[in-house]
Amino acid sequence: MNRRYFLKGLASTSVVVAGSSSVLAPLSALAKGMDDGDAWLTTGSHFGAFRIKRRNGVIAEVKPLEYDKYPTDMIRGIRGLVYNPSRIRYPMVRLDFLLKGHKSNTHERGDFRFVRVTWDKALTLFKESLDIIQTQYGPSGLHAGQTGWRATGQLHSSTSHMQRAIAMHGNFVKKVGDYSTGAGQTIMPYVLGSTEVYAQGTSWPLILEHSDTIVLWSNDPYKNLQVGWNAETHESFAYLAQLKEKVKAGKIRVISIDPVETKTQAYLGCEQLYVNPQTDVALMLGIAHEMYTAKLHDAKFIEGYSLGFEEFLPYLLGDKDGIAKTPEWAEAICGVKAEVIRDLARTLTKGRTQIMMGWCIQRQQHGEQPYWMAAVLATMIGQIGLPGGGISYGHHYSGIGVPATGAAAPGAFPRNLDEGQKPLFDNNDFKGASSTIPVARWIDAILEPGKTIDANGSKVTYPDIRMMVFSGNNPWNHHQDRNRMKQAFRKLECVISIDVNWTATCRFSDIVLPACTTMERNDIDVYGAYAGRGILAMHKMVEPLFESLSDFEIFTRFAKILGKEKEYTRGLTEMEWLEKLYNECKAANQGKFAMPDFNEFWKQGYVHFGEGQNWVRHADFREDPEINPLGTPSGLIEIFSRKIAQFGYDDCPGHPVWMEKSERSHGGPGSDKFPVWLQSCHPDKRLHSQMCESKEYRETYTVQGREPVYINPEDARARGIKDGDLVRVFNDRGQLLAGAVVSGRFPKGVIRIHEGAWYGPVGKDGSVEGGAEIGALCSYGDPNTLTQDIGTSKLAQACSAYTCQVEFEKFTGKAPKVSSFDGPIEIKI
Repeated sequence: MNRRYFLKGLASTSVVVAGSSSVLAPLSALAKGMDDGDAWLTTGSHFGAFRIKRRNGVIAEVKPLEYDKYPTDMIRGIRGLVYNPSRIRYPMVRLDFLLKGHKSNTHERGDFRFVRVTWDKALTLFKESLDIIQTQYGPSGLHAGQTGWRATGQLHSSTSHMQRAIAMHGNFVKKVGDYSTGAGQTIMPYVLGSTEVYAQGTSWPLILEHSDTIVLWSNDPYKNLQVGWNAETHESFAYLAQLKEKVKAGKIRVISIDPVETKTQAYLGCEQLYVNPQTDVALMLGIAHEMYTAKLHDAKFIEGYSLGFEEFLPYLLGDKDGIAKTPEWAEAICGVKAEVIRDLARTLTKGRTQIMMGWCIQRQQHGEQPYWMAAVLATMIGQIGLPGGGISYGHHYSGIGVPATGAAAPGAFPRNLDEGQKPLFDNNDFKGASSTIPVARWIDAILEPGKTIDANGSKVTYPDIRMMVFSGNNPWNHHQDRNRMKQAFRKLECVISIDVNWTATCRFSDIVLPACTTMERNDIDVYGAYAGRGILAMHKMVEPLFESLSDFEIFTRFAKILGKEKEYTRGLTEMEWLEKLYNECKAANQGKFAMPDFNEFWKQGYVHFGEGQNWVRHADFREDPEINPLGTPSGLIEIFSRKIAQFGYDDCPGHPVWMEKSERSHGGPGSDKFPVWLQSCHPDKRLHSQMCESKEYRETYTVQGREPVYINPEDARARGIKDGDLVRVFNDRGQLLAGAVVSGRFPKGVIRIHEGAWYGPVGKDGSVEGGAEIGALCSYGDPNTLTQDIGTSKLAQACSAYTCQVEFEKFTGKAPKVSSFDGPIEIKI
């Protein structure tokens, strides 16, 4: 792809909505600083590490790093991360906010009308808005405690730069937890003594050697291991290939417990056990009842390594509530036959069993319960701490289970103020409100300031939030219930977003600042988040397009306005920071791993640390629980938690229980009106919402330009829907359009739309401006238009995004243009 082709293509594909006056920057601006020499350079991303060749100043070829033997198909979308019509080209301000500031008409927020301004103007408005909030409301009026995957790179971490710069101005509301594992990371410290979800797991070679049975419970590693927190090595796929051969030879039995036939199940050719969505705890209880009554459980392990089984038994056997949790009882709820449940109890306790839990299962109402109950099952089996046995909560994430080198990783740009530094507004008075709130409860806080809720044994009082700042973070992807979000955003006085592309979050902001991509600045990264395989140089491939800047440069300029530029940068340039971080890493690895000097490293692009060592999770605890206790209050596995019981929560008692959900089909509330389960799991072709902007790659899987909705053939026939039709999916919370993919891999009564689909609201007349309306139709297919915004329980208060109830129908009439991927309506004043 030469420069002429690129510019021609960008000019033809980047035209924004009708009526926009946006124009491309002149050629000289695009090409500023670009050389004409051919070069292969190195970089890393969530999708893997690459060698990239530029030609005439434009990215021409992309190939995986030579160590990556299983590159993801998403490599085809890499160029589209840089060259796409969604790029934010210039600093821009929402029209009415530019005219009226904090007195603007917030009902117009989301109408996508923006005015181009200079960087100086945008950053000055940014600072002035912070001044207003700190003066009128204090730190409780400002929320800058974002969460998100950010782009790879240790220096240009968007969250670190934004929060360090904001902290130089004043204090602000922060968050605790994350959307990915909010319920799991809260409950597991009470049960197994650590968050578990981000802990290294037993090494794959030991699992392949010792396991007789592997249970993938709501877990799809073949899909999810395509991406990682740092530059992903994809080494896990070599072990999955070995597992496939062992399944074929009958040496390991793999059971996928999931409502649908997953990508992993199809790849491995393993068994699939259907379970009604959200009913896994009932299935687990039925298994546990059979284990106990048939004396299949390991009583000695339970006695020596756990606490609270005696308190749990009366509930399991029905002595406490009069309902024995038998396989027959479980069948009526979860849809799995009683005889299958009994057989499963025998399978799990015969030979070595490794349970691998996924994350989606805890992103639902009472999401703490399946993780807790799964740990109870693993305890009853009695193989925790053995190679190829026990339980894990992360073997689908970032190469967990790949033998790790143990090498030290480079540090990062500091997120907090340095010792002795003070903000301009040195005010820590949150006016009786909490300075930290659960990550998924910020919309609640905006709508109900002053309300006090329970959260993990504490009381949280919502602050009166009037301003939000986001950087490299897209909550209009990962939060729930778009119309409720619109109502909340109408109460905010100012919203600022710093990002690469016109995400929905930018659409609903007041000031939007263009950041450059990872391929338009220099950085370093770990190769293999958990494997620690090496250190990557992330070479700048091309100069930043249009007026985009690196996170470092954006907030250095902002700090200069504050009069704190040297405090912010510590007097170091981008390359000086990279050399500092590299040399600190080199010193930490001294005597263990050889690292060249920085200049040599930067030239070769990579330092390899060699192969890793096998390891067994919880092996030390099993060897001696007194010398190596868990991090629980008792040091043992807590089947019953006295601490949680003391909280007195009705939706998270002292031991795992089955609880009915607020939305459940087959006789549950609302099932007559909305009889279908919609599941919104992690996508196969993106990282959450990242790469949805890559136009050419997106077109390889969309249906009539929309996100696919996967439908069972019988459900499709009943509604007159054929493969490739447009479908309207709806409930009382919202509506969306998606493209039908009819497949027998999806059961009757269950549909799936992958989360991360970009929200593209249009009004009743199909206009982009109408996207600000409550009830607007999502033109592309964002499932969080429909999901319910409730906490998992009073314990974690995490998101419940995975499953909700909907109805769907064939869409008739003229379909509106997809509004998700073009730039704003640019107004000139």
